[in-house]
Amino acid sequence: ICTNILRTLPPSDNPDFDPEEDEPTLEASWPHIQLVYEFLLRFLENPDFQPSIAKRYIDQKFVLQLLELFDSEDPRERDFLKTVLHRIYGKFLGLRAFIRKQINNIFLRFIYETDHFNGVAELLEILGSIINGFALPLKAEHKQFLMKVLIPMHTGKGLALFHAQLAYCVVQFLEKDPTLTEPVIRGLLKFWPKICSQKEVMYLGEIEEILDVIEPTQFKKIQEPLFKQISRCVANPHFQVAERALYFWNNEYILSLIEENIDKILPIMFGSLYRISKEHWNPTIVALVYNVLKTLMEMNSTLFDELTASYKSDRQREKKKELEREELWKKLDELKLSDVAALVQNNSHGLQNAAQNNNNNNNHHDNQEKSTAICADHEDPVVAMDTTEGVEIVTSAK
Repeated sequence: ICTNILRTLPPSDNPDFDPEEDEPTLEASWPHIQLVYEFLLRFLENPDFQPSIAKRYIDQKFVLQLLELFDSEDPRERDFLKTVLHRIYGKFLGLRAFIRKQINNIFLRFIYETDHFNGVAELLEILGSIINGFALPLKAEHKQFLMKVLIPMHTGKGLALFHAQLAYCVVQFLEKDPTLTEPVIRGLLKFWPKICSQKEVMYLGEIEEILDVIEPTQFKKIQEPLFKQISRCVANPHFQVAERALYFWNNEYILSLIEENIDKILPIMFGSLYRISKEHWNPTIVALVYNVLKTLMEMNSTLFDELTASYKSDRQREKKKELEREELWKKLDELKLSDVAALVQNNSHGLQNAAQNNNNNNNHHDNQEKSTAICADHEDPVVAMDTTEGVEIVTSAK
């Protein structure tokens, strides 16, 4: 078994392999390896199998090498590995903690380092059955695994490939210990996707699964932050996100929880629902919103009427402020235009005066040049003064 199965996986033929888009590379020697896996499974499932003897060979090293094979691109091999590991976990009590720890390490590397591991879905499927068998009360290490590993895994690349198994594990924890509901939902809200609509739809589906098993006391603790997020999803322009959020009102148990807490939830949801009923581009969403508004109105018509009046009053105030803002901008634009016109007029007057002064200076300069030319043609008279007798004698040079 070790010679044929436990091996180093070859590097991928496609370095940019995307499990969501590309076809996996199948193991060329699978017909041979499959026989060995089938032999191992029959060996583990044999009624005469004795774990006390087999533990000399099926030890931590053997399990660790099996876990490394979960990164195989061939889904057929991962499926056999899943069954083999599950049998080992069930029969070897001494290896259980080690197996959980190593799966924990694989997930942490996937989240924070490699961002890639082919066998995440299969390992989560094994964990789902393991969590189902946890004894109560849950140990601290199990709660830590939920909050430090499973919740951050929602940010992992290729979430669509393993989200169903991940959500199942989370719900299993909450069924075991309902007090974990609040930190789990707050953790999901913390990692809520901002730009990926596909992920938002998956998150909403998981939230609905959680609400299906939530206790009313736990619901009260998370209703406000949760429905604020649902309100944003309902207002999302992507119709699939809005549609998935509105489908919550088709769930009878969720409707009963909403009705019990309508005084808290309706004020949170009303503004988005009312606005979308008038503005959303998709007619299907508008129809769903009308149905939701009708359901909420039937739950508490008095509160619904108060919120309607308040919303309309707020909208009128907003419109009034908007008109005042537009008028202010219009006045500012007019003032700006008048200032520009005045500046242009002043500049034109200045240019005219400058041009006139320039013309005067040019005329004066021309006159001076003419006078100089006349003086050049005639000698200047000599003016002499007899200082002794005080008589001026003017003689001509001629």
